[in-house]
Amino acid sequence: MKDILQESLERSFSYSEYRTTVSQLLQEGKSSGNTQSEDLLHYSQLNETRMNRLEKTIKISEENILRLKNLKNEYIWLVISEGWCGDAAQLLPIFNKMAELSENIDLKIVFRDENEALMNLFLTNGGKSIPKLIVLEKETLNVIADWGPRPSGATKLMKEYKEKFGVIDETIKTELQLWYLHDKGISTQDEILNLL
Repeated sequence: MKDILQESLERSFSYSEYRTTVSQLLQEGKSSGNTQSEDLLHYSQLNETRMNRLEKTIKISEENILRLKNLKNEYIWLVISEGWCGDAAQLLPIFNKMAELSENIDLKIVFRDENEALMNLFLTNGGKSIPKLIVLEKETLNVIADWGPRPSGATKLMKEYKEKFGVIDETIKTELQLWYLHDKGISTQDEILNLL
């Protein structure tokens, strides 16, 4: 596992490098990842707009700012993502804002399809769900925790919809985005900080 983590970290991007890479792909009419389609391109474009907005509006609660500033250990937050992922678009700006508030968090992002061995270590119910946040002890690369692909309230919303209707469709994708809008990132902040 350490070898896979090390290799993935060597291929990782800072938040701004990740954003630049996804933007450059969009300018070429492409989405990130191995699969190219009109749908994935459309989602990537939506996510670009979403992330630009969230970077300006997302707030970290005063209590969580204090918790971030008082972290004793040094961490690497390694995130598995892709530009077309709606959950990643909602969550990466929060991870970034949190990391900026603590000297003890180094945020790194890798693309799922370019890091299959890493993804296979952190499956969710057997699936390659993203984003996946892997919290590493900086010095040893020991895995402290992993989190994702979404906060528990959003997971519950998706699960209940799928049980009721048997599918994940545009209706629930819209409801999920509204859930994120109303939650304002608080659930994500709290859940991640409770892991540390």
